[in-house]
Amino acid sequence: MRIVSPLALILLMVGTCVLASVHQSGYGQQTSRAATPAPVPPGAEKLRAETRAVEELLPRTVERGAAVCFLARRYARLGDAQKALTLLKECVALDVGYDPSDVPAFQALQANAEFRELAEQAQLQCPPVHHARVAFTVPEKDLFPEGLAVDAEKRVFYMGSMHRKKIVRISESGQVSDFVKDGAYDLMPVGGVHVDPADHSVWAATDPREKNRSELIHFDVQGKLLERYTAPGVGPHNLNDLVLRGKSEIYTTDTDANLVFRFDRKSHRFAALKFPRAMFYPNGITVSGDDNLLYVGDILGVLAVDLRSNAVQEVHPGPKNILAGIDGLYWYKGDLVGLQYGTGSYRVMCWRLSKDGRSVAESEVLERGAELLSFPTTGAIFEGHFYFMANTGIGNLKDDKIVDESKLEPVKVAVVELK
Repeated sequence: MRIVSPLALILLMVGTCVLASVHQSGYGQQTSRAATPAPVPPGAEKLRAETRAVEELLPRTVERGAAVCFLARRYARLGDAQKALTLLKECVALDVGYDPSDVPAFQALQANAEFRELAEQAQLQCPPVHHARVAFTVPEKDLFPEGLAVDAEKRVFYMGSMHRKKIVRISESGQVSDFVKDGAYDLMPVGGVHVDPADHSVWAATDPREKNRSELIHFDVQGKLLERYTAPGVGPHNLNDLVLRGKSEIYTTDTDANLVFRFDRKSHRFAALKFPRAMFYPNGITVSGDDNLLYVGDILGVLAVDLRSNAVQEVHPGPKNILAGIDGLYWYKGDLVGLQYGTGSYRVMCWRLSKDGRSVAESEVLERGAELLSFPTTGAIFEGHFYFMANTGIGNLKDDKIVDESKLEPVKVAVVELK
């Protein structure tokens, strides 16, 4: 996952009335007869458009918890504290595993007694779970990695670097070397990474950054660039994660454009998939073991695409569960495994699916609330274990600049057993 950028929606006309002040909504004390307008946040018009769009979806969504959580964050950012608190009450009452305690959008609510009470209640519902251990450590502190992949046959891992714009190769024992060096091929920040098991070549997706060039890139087993393809049409584009389907197709999420593309490896053409609802920050993506179902995660849940008929269905989360905001998403023996940021606090999950693959029968928290998790993003499944980057530090990188050098640390790749 990378920090999602503003949603590229078709914006509706909005009025000129400003939002009521925070103290008017019950947060803090009113100091004068005339209300002081709350400061308008950056991108307020887009925030309002997102809010309207999700509110329209709310009556018919199968994942109400995800939508309510999303709306609470949006109203908090828009300065409507009372509306945010009302939505948070519903969210916590649903008991789906959402913990608002450290969500940046709720920073202004931290001193509010009602918010603190809701946060405490949520934390009781979401106790810490610790099953993972550190498998190996990558010593470079300024990689800010986003993607992790494994070549199961060769028993090596590949990690993409956002800041250094390269890919490193990691042996099973943890030895690290450059697979694609800094500055090679004029790469943009490297996001999702995936190994083609047919020939051990490596595919990756890149961010646009200053050159506004988001690409799918392909390297041979030695790290030599074979081909590269730029996202189609006028941006913004941000090809995020990807998954290979057989020898002829790649599916990739475009987080900035709110699209999912099918890339034909023979014709080299991108084609956008169609969904029955608007996509919001699509990120994690995977295919079922038989290659028939494509799973795409966005901020409101997971959509399953039947690639034989193109029929799309929202995956039902099941009771006391939420599928919001999944970053790395993976198929494992009929289950989905993923790293999730859309629940407030980060967690590593296993979702056991129904036989048809369209609903969650049972969910298991593999890691949550432990010191080990600090901005985890993606992972890779290898021999019945899930390896994941536990502390990418991406929150310490803004516009490709390191915010606080003192917070840099080696990247820990953790591992947890899958049942």
